[in-house]
Parts: sequence; C-alpha cells; structure tokens
Amino acid sequence: MRHLTLFCLAAMVASCGPAPATAPTPPDYSAVFDGSAGRWIDLTHAFGDDTIHWPTDTAGFRLRELAYGQTEGGLFYASYEFASAEHGGTHLDAPVHFAEGRLTADAIPLSGLMGPAAVVDVTDRVTPDYLISVADLTSWEAMHGAIPGGAYLLLRTGWAERWSDRAAYLGTELTGPDAVADLHFPGLSEAAAAWLVAERQVAAVGIDTPSIDLGQSSDFRAHVVLYRKNVIGLEDLADLSGLPPTGAFVVALPMKIEGGSGGPLRTVAFVPADAEN
Repeated sequence: MRHLTLFCLAAMVASCGPAPATAPTPPDYSAVFDGSAGRWIDLTHAFGDDTIHWPTDTAGFRLRELAYGQTEGGLFYASYEFASAEHGGTHLDAPVHFAEGRLTADAIPLSGLMGPAAVVDVTDRVTPDYLISVADLTSWEAMHGAIPGGAYLLLRTGWAERWSDRAAYLGTELTGPDAVADLHFPGLSEAAAAWLVAERQVAAVGIDTPSIDLGQSSDFRAHVVLYRKNVIGLEDLADLSGLPPTGAFVVALPMKIEGGSGGPLRTVAFVPADAEN
C-alpha cells in the first residue's frame, strides 16, 4: 500500500494550496501512474446518443458537429458543441441538489473529490426494489472492518450491466412525467443514510443505478439525509466489479459548473497491486 499512501498524501497536499518556499523534495509516486504499482479502473459510462437520463429529461445528451475535415489551410480540424442536463449519465450530485445552502459543484474542495473506497456488494441479494440497509453495511463491516471516515462508499448492485438496455436499467421504457411511477431499481434506505452520516462520516456515496434512492422513492430521503451533511453523491457509475471491498482509491472530478447542483463526471479508481481481493 506504500504507493497508494504516497498518492493520497500527494493529492491532499495538492488540495491545500501552494507549498512553502522551503518545501522538501516531494516523494516519487510515479509508480501510481505508470502501472507498476497497480491499475486504474474507469467507473464512467461514455456520454453519447444512448446515455440514460432521468425519464423527465427527454432531451438527453446532444452533440452537434461544428466542423470536421480539412481546412482551407490544409489542416484537419474537428469541433463539436454539446448540451446536457447536469444529472444524466455518470454524474455527480452536489449537496445543494437536495439541500438548500449546501455545497454547489464548484465549491466542493479537491479533498472532497477523492478518497479511499469501501465497496459494498449486494448483487447476491438485490431485487429491482431492493433497499440497501444498515444490516447490509454492518455485515460488510464484520468482514472488512469499519467504513473509514472520509470514505467513498460505493454500492454495487450489478445494475451497470443493464446500461445498454434502458428498460431493464430504469424499469420502464416510458419517458416524461408519467414514467416516474414505473421506475424500478435498487437504492439506499433512509435509515442506512442516517447511519452513515451519524456513525461513519463518509465523504461520498456512489451507486451503479440512476439514483441513490430506489426507483420507487417519491421523497428521496436518502438524498436529503446525506446532502444536508454535505455528503456528495455519484450516480450511474459504471461496472464496479473490478474493485476490491477495500484498498482502492477513488478520484471523482465533475465538470466545474459555477453554482451547479451537479455535473457530468469522469471518475476513476486506483487499485494497488497488493489491495485486498
């Protein structure tokens, strides 16, 4: 874990502002990035025509070609413009999304956009309306130790495998307001969210479904409980199966939208070669 520790220290130092003039020579953490100390895993679905958005967002992700080809000067040139809702595809929820006065997307410090991962896998018991409970979390802890403060808790339901099938992923093929009542996918219970902020002080909760709350939720209580405490959310994560229960480190960098309630996200995880399997 030496290389991961160096990476974490470097990340924290980078987020704290300029170094003093007499700063010592920084440690060599290049092995974290050159593949010799572990591997990086992309936890992000690509954005495109088939990107899944919340059913009430009927516009989806739009990409328009502005230029593609040879210029009069003989250079190849490509340029596009895009438009998207903040909360489509793999994305970050800033706390202000469900908690007035809490952090906006641009106000989240760098130190809050990275952290050690705790991956809770419920794929062996999940159903389309499954609520991840306190018992699920404490059962995981009995095997792997307490979820550390500042952790990125990632909830693996297996729903990422359904990404190419909109109906299977959302529970419905409908779009528009009428579709909301037909949503079916697992999520985190309000009690589990309350336990996490009271007992474990996690930095973020991520899930491989469209929402932290289950599809049939109408009051989004897990969102409210977490975001009131400035816990951030990661939704529509890609396949989490390559991550060990503990030992990985997550970096989640969203588009920095001024005053935004979230944004499109590129999130990755570093898994050290000696991480727990």
